[in-house]
Amino acid sequence: YRTMISLLNNHPLVLGLLVQSPLLCNGFISSKPLNLPPTQGGNTLFASSIQKDSVTTLLALDNDGGDDDECVQTVDRAPCFDGICESTPVDGDVAAILTDTNGSDQDNTEDEKSSPSSENHAAGEAMLRLGTMTGPTVWSEFGRLSQEYDVANLGQGFPDWLPPDFAVEALVSATIDSTKQSPHQYTRTAGHPNLVKQLARRYSKHMERTIDPMNEVAVTVGASQALYLCLQTLVKPGDEVILFEPFFDLYQNQIKLAGGTPVYVPLTFVPYNEDNGEVTGGEWILEPEKLEQAISSKTRAIILNSPHNPTGKVFNLSEMKHIAESVKTAGPQCVVISDEVYKYIVHSSPPQEELLGVGNSCPGHIHFASLPGMWDRTITVSSAGKTFSATGWQVGWCIGPSHLVSPIHQLLPYVQFCASTVIQEALARTLPKADEPYEGYDSYYEYLNSKYRRKRDLLGKGLKEAGFAIPDYDRTPGGGFFIFARITPELRRALPAERMGPEYTKNPAAPGGEARLDWALCQWMAEEKGVLCIPSSPFFSREKAMEGASDEFIRVAFCKTDETIESAAKALMGVRSDKVLIGSSLVEANAE
Repeated sequence: YRTMISLLNNHPLVLGLLVQSPLLCNGFISSKPLNLPPTQGGNTLFASSIQKDSVTTLLALDNDGGDDDECVQTVDRAPCFDGICESTPVDGDVAAILTDTNGSDQDNTEDEKSSPSSENHAAGEAMLRLGTMTGPTVWSEFGRLSQEYDVANLGQGFPDWLPPDFAVEALVSATIDSTKQSPHQYTRTAGHPNLVKQLARRYSKHMERTIDPMNEVAVTVGASQALYLCLQTLVKPGDEVILFEPFFDLYQNQIKLAGGTPVYVPLTFVPYNEDNGEVTGGEWILEPEKLEQAISSKTRAIILNSPHNPTGKVFNLSEMKHIAESVKTAGPQCVVISDEVYKYIVHSSPPQEELLGVGNSCPGHIHFASLPGMWDRTITVSSAGKTFSATGWQVGWCIGPSHLVSPIHQLLPYVQFCASTVIQEALARTLPKADEPYEGYDSYYEYLNSKYRRKRDLLGKGLKEAGFAIPDYDRTPGGGFFIFARITPELRRALPAERMGPEYTKNPAAPGGEARLDWALCQWMAEEKGVLCIPSSPFFSREKAMEGASDEFIRVAFCKTDETIESAAKALMGVRSDKVLIGSSLVEANAE
């Protein structure tokens, strides 16, 4: 923080850039002026000097004493949570828009034809491929709830604190770099040279092979675009793509946008021990025969996400070997897209015998491409956002053999010319620093895992006390920053009966338009108990969700400040009682 203030004092012109950054907003309190020159209007800009829970906001203050202190407005760091978009068709209109390919009635008058109300709303190919999945979603629905109700928000999957100081310093230094190589112009479309060299260096260590920075690395706008480009360069209509279910919901629609068909392979939930009738936590496992049944000559790709969103599952070595065998069985056309954005957050490591020798650079994690024979069949996708608590930086990448990465290079100029040069340069400067000792740990990565392990346990304690069943991380490996909590019978009984009635269950944002138990419980907790979690049904195929496969689970994020988690834990204590969270206290629901 002191470094930031020093940089701003010495480089006042950069203040205007930084006050709009999401990294520096949301939660700062104010007091000290910076030594900045007066602005043209005679006013002086001041910046806060008190941090709140590692989240900083700059304040712009007038020194004329006229207006009250006003916080500089930030951009929304989670646009998928900003409520229902005005362009979202209302219920019932989606199908009409997608099927109205004839435009206006041929008998309309010329005036009517030219009227905006009678424009041709025929959908383009991308919209047709998405079909009715373009309507309201779980994100827009629970985004609305987070705005309408005072909740402890454990729904959004991004950290609500600043990146590490060395990352922020790297961003500032890149921003104010005035040398001949200043990163304020376009850079190489396939990836900023400084960054691809750093990534190649790191992945050469991860994979124990030499990675060519110019031919085997592609830099994208976040991991989501990396996935999009992988699918666009691999898939054609009629191709099938395997998804392990439950799955991150973005995968399904990206497959459809590429013209492919998702094929779902269910992971099996195995409870620990329910001989005495108690509902417990458990593990999600891959049964090899289910994957074998789904594989065919049409299989173009398998999307593997480990650590896994939403379950937190870490695929073990034997499961990955089965996937590798299935890739060979499918034929030479089959490729694995390995989504590894949580690779540095393995907070409960698998046993040593379930790890490869090459996984030591990311403790507990197995890079699928490092399995024998899989380098030539794998595109590894990752990003900086989760690792450095900087999801707004939006820098992702693809690592793989040139015959798979080259088509991505060719497509990139037609998607965007390049990812932000400044952010790429900042990340290139950040990566070497992360290997150095940090906050008493041997590296930033060790610190990060310790931090998430503590937050996981803090949230887990609250969930168990509230009546949820969760994994036992002393026996079950875990990664990422979500707990897939199981709904117990006592929580079912706590849910008011009317919440399962048609007044609540008819919901166009829910799979199939029907809100089932997981959705009903999460909505009730947000509206009446003061804590927001995400139902599990959007992470399942529509068919499985309608069958009830997702009824027992909710997704809860622990990538939040201790204050937010503790507030949520208090709110959860009221789920099985008539108490609600008001401010920081639980009070009787009928209390004035």
